[in-house]
Amino acid sequence: MAYDYDVIVLGGGPGGYPAAIRSAQLGKKVACVERDRLGGICLNWGCIPTKALLKNAEIYHTMQIAPEEWGIAYDNLRIDFSKVIKRSRDVSDRVVKGIEFLFRKNKVDHIKGFGVLTGKNSLEVTDATGAKRTITAQNIVIATGARARQLPNLKPDGKQVLSSTEAMIMDHIPESMTIIGAGAIGMEFAYFYKTFGTKISIVEMMPNLLPIEDTEVSTEIEKIYKRQGYQIFTKHKVNDVKLEKNSTKVEIEAVDGGAKQTLEAECVLVAIGVQGNTENIGLEKLGIKMTKGFIDVDDYMQSSVPGIYAIGDVAGPPWLAHVATHEGIIAAEHLAGHHPHALDYDNIPGCTYCQPQVASVGLTERAAKAAGIEYKVGKFPFTALGKARAAGETDGFVKLIIGTKYDEILGAHLIGNEATEMLQELVIARAHGATGMSITKTIHPHPTFSEAVMEAASVAEGEPIHL
Repeated sequence: MAYDYDVIVLGGGPGGYPAAIRSAQLGKKVACVERDRLGGICLNWGCIPTKALLKNAEIYHTMQIAPEEWGIAYDNLRIDFSKVIKRSRDVSDRVVKGIEFLFRKNKVDHIKGFGVLTGKNSLEVTDATGAKRTITAQNIVIATGARARQLPNLKPDGKQVLSSTEAMIMDHIPESMTIIGAGAIGMEFAYFYKTFGTKISIVEMMPNLLPIEDTEVSTEIEKIYKRQGYQIFTKHKVNDVKLEKNSTKVEIEAVDGGAKQTLEAECVLVAIGVQGNTENIGLEKLGIKMTKGFIDVDDYMQSSVPGIYAIGDVAGPPWLAHVATHEGIIAAEHLAGHHPHALDYDNIPGCTYCQPQVASVGLTERAAKAAGIEYKVGKFPFTALGKARAAGETDGFVKLIIGTKYDEILGAHLIGNEATEMLQELVIARAHGATGMSITKTIHPHPTFSEAVMEAASVAEGEPIHL
């Protein structure tokens, strides 16, 4: 049978556009169907524009402490919040235009519209005018992503109720904000708005902020945030949210049955996770298997229907852009007849870009303990690091969890300045079988923050010099 394309990718986010480009590089005729702008949530409303906002907050915080900390004097420090938001949107626009260029360079057809699978090899696309067309392909890659999960009967309105999208384009700095959920998104926006003067309350049902991180890291960032004036309510659930004319009221209660209390704020940010975009795209008609709203896939991202692949957030956790990208490349290479390596989900880096930053890979200490693995810990604080002292960034530490039997790096957990940039050394180390001793004996440049990785390894190996 003659098809219109070899590959159709449904969705142009950080999984979809690399899948389309890689397929084209492998000689396939490719179309990418995307109803909105290329780049998906990540480039338009997530990873990239939020980091632009967070950089603004970091600069403003530095200027706030500059007279006392750095001896830099000035008058009339002020914020033009509209320019802060505009810069973030401009950064996003430029990155999206880069994807459009890459599509032209690799001869990928960008078809604008909403796509619905109508058969194993066909897709109906409805454009902005309502016009419909059907396109066919030998293979289809579903990359429709996920969206923010919301509390029942609490729809974001951009004024009192926010998701991460609305939080990125506020027209003013709110006087106060209640954030429900202390994962990466909640913590990043807490830092952003608190830095610009918003009174922040964070509500988290689990025992710690950033609950998936190592407990020591979570405890450390909670200590730092409390010192900076955040109101933190861990082990608390939300019973009710009431919207009044000029305020919101969130009733919370300790999960162990403690007293109820009400948090009043100008607005509420809901950051309680994501749900897959699997509705109304024809999955049920084709019998594509799903679990808890996400598409089931094999090691090469193929769904239960041969020839149909699913990648990125729509295929389940971890919901990370860099995971989606690699899954898209694996799918493209597999459908082209190559033999890609399956993704190692035990070596996925995770990063949170609040300040101090948090970064991790591998097992937490509690996970190693629960698995009955014998391990040793190497922990090195930034207070003992020369570069951190010079830079005035002494909060945090590097913590390595190393197997006792084989000296392998079971996990790495960092909190501190540029922790997200330091993590990759440990991801590569784990991928290539490095040991605690091999890191200890590998020379690191001085003075750098990365020396803390070597120092932490030396602590675990019983050879610390600077501690």
